[in-house]
Amino acid sequence: MKKVTVSSLLKKKQAGEKITSLTAYDASFAKMFDEQGIDAMLIGDSLGMVLQGQDDTLPVTVDDIAYHTRSVRSGTSRAFVLADMPFMSYATPEQTYTNAAILMAAGASMVKLEGGSWLCETISGLNQRGVPVCGHLGLTPQSVHVFGGFKVQGREASQAEHLLAEAQALEEAGIQLLVLECVPSSLGKAISEALTIPVIGIGAGKDTDGQILVMHDMFGISANYMPKFSKNYLKETGDMREAVSQYISEVQDGTFPSAEHSFE
Repeated sequence: MKKVTVSSLLKKKQAGEKITSLTAYDASFAKMFDEQGIDAMLIGDSLGMVLQGQDDTLPVTVDDIAYHTRSVRSGTSRAFVLADMPFMSYATPEQTYTNAAILMAAGASMVKLEGGSWLCETISGLNQRGVPVCGHLGLTPQSVHVFGGFKVQGREASQAEHLLAEAQALEEAGIQLLVLECVPSSLGKAISEALTIPVIGIGAGKDTDGQILVMHDMFGISANYMPKFSKNYLKETGDMREAVSQYISEVQDGTFPSAEHSFE
């Protein structure tokens, strides 16, 4: 299979083909996901919770992400590799450029930043310096204390309008992908239709351009709890490779996420 690029992900959206993605943190799982045909893998700051046992993602460092990015890249031959910019690693444009360079050198093909239009200058600067950017809106885990917990975002009409405007501003600034987390399905659909770039949902309904899950949730082995938007594919299949294969198939044919994994 051909190597996945930003251009091929965009072509999938344009063709109405769903994009499949998972988090990954080491070479062995990355190799398995890659061989099963996953489109993209994210080295998420979720590692703070699922690998380190933290209560949230805030303690994760750039060095943590870089270490796991090198590991994932070592096991990957075709899938697209994204790396999270952790909490307070992109507070200023200059700081962002330095830390993004570390993650790109570790093997990322794109970095992901959480936040809205306040990041537009930074995104433009990253693009000018050759760094592709993925945005992240909705429930942004690094802002968990601002939100007062892990809560669905965009249920009020004014909030939904604001998120749509923020998504459009990020696209105009130069993001090439957007992760949309924990929003009503109707908003996930509206934002996906409004943007020309691919929108990858996690708890954003079935009408986004693709889906991403934390691998530990997909295998049902997370240390804390199983989110409503996830599904235990390992329980259904009894085999890790079959679990990944079934996840990919269900995303591609629109079976996942179903209403029980979505928010209204």
